Amino acid sequence: MKQALVGARIFTGDKFLDNQVLIIDGDKLIFTAENDNVVHDAGIIDLDGGIIAPGFIDLQVNGGGGSFFTNDTSVSALQTMLDGHRPTGTTSMLPTLISDTRDTHQAGVRAVADAVTSGMSGILGIHIEGPFFDMDKRGAHNARYIREMEPADTQWLTEISGDFATMITLAPEHAHTGQIKTLVEAGLIVCAGHSNAHYEQVMAGIDEGISGFTHLYNAMRPLTGRDPGVVGAAFASDDTWCAIICDNHHVHSGAVRAALNAKPNGKLYLVTDAMSTVGSTQKSFSIYGETIYEQDGALVNAEGRLAGSAIGMIDAVRICHQDVGVELGECLRMASLYPAQYLQLDNQLGQIATGWRADLVHFDNDFNVRNTWVAGAHQSHTSVEST
Repeated sequence: MKQALVGARIFTGDKFLDNQVLIIDGDKLIFTAENDNVVHDAGIIDLDGGIIAPGFIDLQVNGGGGSFFTNDTSVSALQTMLDGHRPTGTTSMLPTLISDTRDTHQAGVRAVADAVTSGMSGILGIHIEGPFFDMDKRGAHNARYIREMEPADTQWLTEISGDFATMITLAPEHAHTGQIKTLVEAGLIVCAGHSNAHYEQVMAGIDEGISGFTHLYNAMRPLTGRDPGVVGAAFASDDTWCAIICDNHHVHSGAVRAALNAKPNGKLYLVTDAMSTVGSTQKSFSIYGETIYEQDGALVNAEGRLAGSAIGMIDAVRICHQDVGVELGECLRMASLYPAQYLQLDNQLGQIATGWRADLVHFDNDFNVRNTWVAGAHQSHTSVEST
């Protein structure tokens, strides 16, 4: 039966609309105009206020619901992660593998391929973060896995096939000439991150096809007047995309505003870099045999290094709006439309329009997620509150 959603403001991905109705027919949206035009064969769901927007798309999710993907490269772990993040408004994601063995990464890719084949709607692909990093910028990634890209790595990465996105984060200064180009020509999305590269090295990587930057500012050579570094290259390259963790720990609100001013409109998008504690009652977990603790809203290892985040996407939207001061519509675009555009999926996700997939988030004025839809399937989250 069709679902008719009434009683909430609608954010289409472009603008806010009042006193209108949204029809879901199966897994697709049918956008209608006025409330009195509701089709008679639809079940009416009164949302009683709040905002309904395109479902959030998170391109960097290490874990959730108690599962950590690198530790458990199974299809069931992917479902647990989806279930853990859905109450925070995330309706689709790139599950992310951190630096580990080639076997672990290959197992993760197989799990994603199986999930996509089985029709797990919220899995859009995979993000392989590492291990081709600069040792000094590895962050919480274990040093024993950090290494140069070998021919065997290039071979298996270029052979990844399937109807899903594959994103890889690497340090461009540690890639040999032609390696990045080879990956991009094979269809991978290549991002710079965990890098101590000089500006010229990053720009050479962009010439080979680097199109994005992973968690801007964090674990990358900073911008100074005489040494623009990785951050300077990100700001100077208008066609590249930048992911940013807006959790009040990874990036200062002033730095978020600076990035918004530096990048062309639409090229900065929100990610969580979330770990397994999101959507779970646990406040610690283990990676590489060491325990990571949640401390004052952040996740840190024994050395005090940040080790991912403890937020969901609704928290990133709220912080970006309330603390950074970004207009709400732009925050919502940063959480849905822009990541969809980066993955070239904005013909089906990231907007509310007739024929688009029915991935939606409904939240109240306090940024509590109340309802979500994934491919038209509805869940209520009335007991969930943002952090």
